[in-house]
Amino acid sequence: MPALGFGTLIPDADETISATRNALKAGFRHFDCAERYRNEREVGKALQEGLAAEGIAREDIFVTTKLWNTNHRPDRVEAAFEGSIERLRLNYLDLYLIHTPFAFQAGEEQDPRDENGNVIYDDGVTLLDTWRAMENLVDNGRCHAIGLSDVTLAELKPLYELARIKPAVVQIESHPYLPETELLEFCKERDIVFLAFAPLGHGIKPGPLKDPVVLSVAARVGKTPAQVLLAWAVQRGTALLTTPKTEVRAKENFDISPLPDDAFNEINNIQTRQRFNSVVKTGVPGFIARGN
Repeated sequence: MPALGFGTLIPDADETISATRNALKAGFRHFDCAERYRNEREVGKALQEGLAAEGIAREDIFVTTKLWNTNHRPDRVEAAFEGSIERLRLNYLDLYLIHTPFAFQAGEEQDPRDENGNVIYDDGVTLLDTWRAMENLVDNGRCHAIGLSDVTLAELKPLYELARIKPAVVQIESHPYLPETELLEFCKERDIVFLAFAPLGHGIKPGPLKDPVVLSVAARVGKTPAQVLLAWAVQRGTALLTTPKTEVRAKENFDISPLPDDAFNEINNIQTRQRFNSVVKTGVPGFIARGN
């Protein structure tokens, strides 16, 4: 799995296609998708056309998508997987993730709510039940690896111990304000890829992009703050996802190089702590509009 990944959480359909094509052209070969984003068809179209235009083989890209919370029941997992790869126009998937460890009421409504606006959870299925169905996808050959997203270490540990096929990847929010050091060490010790989303802090201000230490390092090494944050993420042993919308941003985000040790350590020593997405507490992604 290439360390630099392109995340496809883009609300607009046309922009999804153009941004995905730009990322491919800039050099990205790792694409992260999700049923929940409701744009797998657009990503699939962009990849199919982009691969043909650039003369790139399917085997040279790495594509991930995710099982949404309403499909945690084991009898729904395979159908959800097949729906995703059909929309993505693929014959196989490199990686399939459980989008969150929370099971929602099964059905076609992605955001089931009661009359008071509260999420309707499904207490009749466990994370391990869902994982067993995910393992079957690997057995069937069209899914090369499986993992989890938005999971805490407390949830990951027992699943890891009981899993027949161990998680290959854990995708979680991480940046200098949320280093998730304990989870990273757990993953390193067990050869699990730690995949950081929001490595730029979702662009929220104030945030890592405007942090004085990051700005100082950027000026000193002749890189942009975004390039510094992405380099820091790779240098500490994680893969990452970024979502540049334009060709210029895609080229910028792909053009990273190692930081000097002193600069790397300065960023490690940033003391600010902030989580930008509360999905790990509720299963509701904080940056996808309800009903979108």
